[in-house]
Amino acid sequence: MEPLSENQIRSSFVNCTKGEASRLKIPLDFAELPWEDLDFLGWVDPGAPLRAHLVVPRSEGPVGITLRVPGAARTSAVKSSLCQLCLTGHASSGVTLLTAPLAGPRGRQGNTVGVYVCADLACSLYVRGKRQPKLRAGRYEESLTVEERIDRTLGNLDAFVARVTQG
Repeated sequence: MEPLSENQIRSSFVNCTKGEASRLKIPLDFAELPWEDLDFLGWVDPGAPLRAHLVVPRSEGPVGITLRVPGAARTSAVKSSLCQLCLTGHASSGVTLLTAPLAGPRGRQGNTVGVYVCADLACSLYVRGKRQPKLRAGRYEESLTVEERIDRTLGNLDAFVARVTQG
């Protein structure tokens, strides 16, 4: 992913108002982000911990999506969960359901779509092996190459973005 400026990020959001986009907090580690290892920028808003944001690069420019993070959730030390974007297995607390208001009139009416995703939104780093999930049995082994896993993640991400933008 090419590095983005704060203005590019704020102007990319499709499912919130310009005022909401101007008030969102940029990631605390924004200056140190590993852009070359990111397929998308994702973070939980440090100023509003029940909000998260995704910015996905597109040929026509980045697309930003604001998401709702659930409040306190019950977790189990025994169960594991799978991220729907990168298919990384986590202990159940490592995956959370994020909901996104649809873009346009349907979103203003309260319609949303959801996705179970890595709670830290670091899918790109898990796919590349730069971050390890917290699982008792360790990471699940796959026969796909890193490039194939990246392509799969991007395809899943594209499908989610399409659900939000096309409502």
